[in-house]
Amino acid sequence: MKIETVKGILTFKMDMIATLTVALLLLFLGYYLRKKVKFFERFCIPAPVIGGLLFSVLALILKQSNIITISMDTTFQSPFMIAFFTTVGIGGSFSLVKKGGKPLIIYWILCSILAISQNIIGVATAKMIGIHPVLGVMMGAVSMEGGHGAAAAFGPTAEALGVASATTVAVAAATFGLISGGLIGGPIAKYLIDKNNLKPTEVEDFEGESYREAAGIASNSNVTSHGFLVQLAIITICMTIGSVVCAWIAKTGTVIPGYVGAMFTAVAFRNLNDKFKFIKIDFYIVDLIGDVCLGIFLSMALMSLKLWELATLAGPMVIVLFAQVAFMIFYTIFVVFKSLGKDFDAAVMASGMAGHGLGATPNAIANMGAVTEKYGPSTKAFLIVPLVGAFLIDLIGIPNIVWFINFFK
Repeated sequence: MKIETVKGILTFKMDMIATLTVALLLLFLGYYLRKKVKFFERFCIPAPVIGGLLFSVLALILKQSNIITISMDTTFQSPFMIAFFTTVGIGGSFSLVKKGGKPLIIYWILCSILAISQNIIGVATAKMIGIHPVLGVMMGAVSMEGGHGAAAAFGPTAEALGVASATTVAVAAATFGLISGGLIGGPIAKYLIDKNNLKPTEVEDFEGESYREAAGIASNSNVTSHGFLVQLAIITICMTIGSVVCAWIAKTGTVIPGYVGAMFTAVAFRNLNDKFKFIKIDFYIVDLIGDVCLGIFLSMALMSLKLWELATLAGPMVIVLFAQVAFMIFYTIFVVFKSLGKDFDAAVMASGMAGHGLGATPNAIANMGAVTEKYGPSTKAFLIVPLVGAFLIDLIGIPNIVWFINFFK
């Protein structure tokens, strides 16, 4: 780490090791604060978001006060990001669709329509208020249905196309969505249940199996160094092949983030492996690696945000984001609920979609947990919503985002 004076302002220049160290410390700080502050726990704010945003706010204050400027080397951010999305791809088994049956397919289609609608709303509203349409995409499916992970991943891609402040806008929108999704999910379900006088109805096919069991990551495995290295090798091989795929696609003029090729390579490998049994995949270890990579990647991405870039975009952002929330309320009540059968399970799943459609899968689970604690169980909802929100939605959502960015770049 170097400390020097640039244009009369003290500047801290952190190398990649120092940057990684700070990212880890902020991650631990986020875990600590989430346990201590009820607001963070209630709305399922991820630990890296808490720690990373606190640091970026501190950096903003120091910079705007002309006290200290902090410069970071985020070299490690990209490989951690690609590794995380590769683990998501490994979780994308098409056999999961069979476990959920027709209701899962309907819910998956509804999520796909939502992702497209969010981008249309974002682009249309952005054009109306005079900002770059790609910023509308950043405040659309990227940050809403995609959450902080997609926001931090697609932001640099948009900035490379000349769209200034894309990452900061996307992450800020994702934070807004995370809170909004936690606020509206419960009231939506309450309205639907009370209005239609709905009662819980358990479906026998779903009993006894949680979404984590369905995805194959429910129980701990016997983690050994050899087993860990085998799973790490699978992930890095998919990452390497994915980078080649991305380079090939780039020659056609289509711009995609580096992780997309790795993720879909992992999806292809997972489904081929399910059929031909090339190697045993330990989903507990893969999930563990994914959690570690996501925590570090997000912490690093958020702590390096340039929040001062939001000054001129704050007003337009409010308009776009409130339009997204209004649409979500309308969509879950009048489309999702009716499409899923207008029963108790449909109402619970509507609250779940509000959670992960604006925020993240933990929001969806928290929303549904609050609803079922008051009104009764819905095993179907707790299988379908997390399976789609955590694993399957990216198979449709990511290509949709890539198309919108390339069309409006």
